[in-house]
Amino acid sequence: MAEPIVKVEHITFAYSEENAKHPVLNDVSLEIEEGTFVAVLGHNGCGKSTLAKHMNAVLLPAGGKVYVTGMDTADENSWLDIHRTVGMVFQNPDNQIVANVVEEDIAFAPENLGVPSAEIRQRVDYALEVVGMSKYATHAPHLLSGGQKQRVAIAGVIAMRPRCIVMDEPTAMLDPVGREEVLKTILRLNREEHTTVVLITHHMDEASLADRLVVMDHGQVVADGIPREVFQQVEMLKSIGLTVPDTVGLLYELRKVGIDVPLDALSVEECADAICKALNR
Repeated sequence: MAEPIVKVEHITFAYSEENAKHPVLNDVSLEIEEGTFVAVLGHNGCGKSTLAKHMNAVLLPAGGKVYVTGMDTADENSWLDIHRTVGMVFQNPDNQIVANVVEEDIAFAPENLGVPSAEIRQRVDYALEVVGMSKYATHAPHLLSGGQKQRVAIAGVIAMRPRCIVMDEPTAMLDPVGREEVLKTILRLNREEHTTVVLITHHMDEASLADRLVVMDHGQVVADGIPREVFQQVEMLKSIGLTVPDTVGLLYELRKVGIDVPLDALSVEECADAICKALNR
């Protein structure tokens, strides 16, 4: 079996000594297989963003270990290789955009890594094409929409050629159109470019698109599996302040009144089929 691209072993973390008795992360273990799309779901304050920042050494655990392709994130000599392997995209794209022209912004990180000019040009063109922003190469980032800015931020990470991209609630500040743009980009990155994606989110519809869903609460992993299995745990999810996709919620309510329907239908089509079959028995 191939080594996981990210391996988290029994990590704990608190932001201050005063809070050490109530750590943000409490004995978290997790492995991310290369090429997968993993969503980490949880309410605000559950530790999911803190976990994300451990995946490329933005934060270091107080206890336990994090490994990126076998490299210990606590090893300073490995940090450059770790940052090249795992890229980060944050909530606010304005915090990641540093240049006044889109293509210059995307070239910024490769330039700082010492990539030759000819290769930088190729990387920039490739990254723009992947995120669907080629025609905006010479535009000013501050004139773009929120969704377009976030796609530029993602392109800036792609240009570093990471094998894994961790996205910390990248759609949190976007309108529905911007969210859809970014989600399409995430799916293309994973499905077509075979990039490992870890998506931190609190949106059920985003989480349902992943290959695997990890649910966190009070700094611990409370569920881990494929979305259609995890979302069947309706009562548990409600108990930690989460909802379920509307389709699962509808099927759950039908089951409560005695209609025998499954809870594993995530899409509207699957939900409709399940209800029709139940009513036609």
